[in-house]
Amino acid sequence: MALNSVKETGVLIVGAGPTGLTLACDLARRGVSALVVERDRGLFPGSRGKGLQPRTLEVFDDLGVIGAVLAAGGPIPVGMVWRDGERQGEHHMFDAPGPTPTAPYGEPRMLPQWRTQEILLARLRELGGDVAFDTAVTGLAQDPHGVTARLSTGASVRAAYAVAADGGRSTLRAALGITMAGESVDPNPVLVADVRIPALDRDHWHMFPATDDSGLFAAICPLAGTPDFQLTAQFPAGTTPDLSLRGVRDLVTARTHLPADAVTEVRWSSDFRPRAALADRFREGRVFLAGDAAHVHSPAGGQGLNTSVQDAYNLGWKLGAVLRDGAPGTLLDTYEEERLPNAAQMLGLSTRIHRGEARRGAATRQLGIGYREASLTAETRTDLPEDALRAGDRAPDGPCGSGTLFDAFRGPHWTLLAVGTDAELPPLTDGSAASGATVHVHHVPAYEPYGKGLFLVRPDGYVGWAGEDARDGLTEYLAALDLKSA
Repeated sequence: MALNSVKETGVLIVGAGPTGLTLACDLARRGVSALVVERDRGLFPGSRGKGLQPRTLEVFDDLGVIGAVLAAGGPIPVGMVWRDGERQGEHHMFDAPGPTPTAPYGEPRMLPQWRTQEILLARLRELGGDVAFDTAVTGLAQDPHGVTARLSTGASVRAAYAVAADGGRSTLRAALGITMAGESVDPNPVLVADVRIPALDRDHWHMFPATDDSGLFAAICPLAGTPDFQLTAQFPAGTTPDLSLRGVRDLVTARTHLPADAVTEVRWSSDFRPRAALADRFREGRVFLAGDAAHVHSPAGGQGLNTSVQDAYNLGWKLGAVLRDGAPGTLLDTYEEERLPNAAQMLGLSTRIHRGEARRGAATRQLGIGYREASLTAETRTDLPEDALRAGDRAPDGPCGSGTLFDAFRGPHWTLLAVGTDAELPPLTDGSAASGATVHVHHVPAYEPYGKGLFLVRPDGYVGWAGEDARDGLTEYLAALDLKSA
């Protein structure tokens, strides 16, 4: 897509990484016009964010790409520890319960970041959208009614809102004057590269601990769906890793039992200093920060890309509600309110895992993230058991008619679940996605993960309002967001 004139759109998205593409797909299926601009000539070519957590898989299910993701990816390999050319035994890096009726995607999946982005871009094009590559934002101004951006192509864009999804070195964040406070997680630089090593088996994530007290490691992980491996290695503080084929071969020879020529190709390479950083705010007027532009993680625990996808998923339905459905603009205030604390929590978790203070487990799967204390949450029941599902929690999956609750949730609408109750409901359409209703109503028998009651599920799969009787504020909740049936 080439841009060389004046363009008007609902949302300008700066950056075509996982964050920007997820947001663009979500807006496109809502009928909201969005323009994605990417300063590079193509999609990011590396495997960097290769782990997809269960909650992200649920998002991809809703967006219509889960089939492609599962077909292209694979399970996270079990670790194999090596020393002096001998296998020392397997190392399980995380605990996962497997799929359950409430969480059909129980374990993380492996998929190189470049492939995730290809799948999202293909979906965006199916939905009628696209990306303008080789196009940077060179200037941005905003007023009470919208934003105007100047582009490197000479074109200009007028949009109601803009989203900075342009990474940890976000030029848009810097232009807005938003600061990002952080800390060095580890003084040792890390090399990461996508390599071809035909002689190495693909059954395990091969781990080569330091042979001295330096703590410098190397790890070689097969990348599902490709013939490549991701090589990761730590270097002494103050050094700069050699990213060339020769440098990578020297590294493999020094840290593993493999000869230099076992590495036949370096397809992509980069280096970084692990750090954790969080923007002091996620919004400036009509411009929002999302993904790495808002928070930068250590790669330990696989939280960065996944937290970024959650940002886009949270922001997408809110922008759609305001721009398409006439919801009040104040709804957009809840984006920062909900996402900034969660990003801070995930940053802390990533850092603890990197430092060996926490293990990958339930928290890293991101199924427990919720918004119980947020202003958009209304829990009207009292005396609930400690483990009860509450407003603000992720809505679990389960049976619903001939399908599942996730089938009922899938799409850009809200869902009102009447679980094991005949409570009188306000006048809403009890129908399917084909009805075009903003709120779809489904009656299901009592189900232990929910108990009994009424549960209004947001488009992003969280319970917004919960009660025993619709008269306990349901109508007022719907009216405040201008929600309606057909």
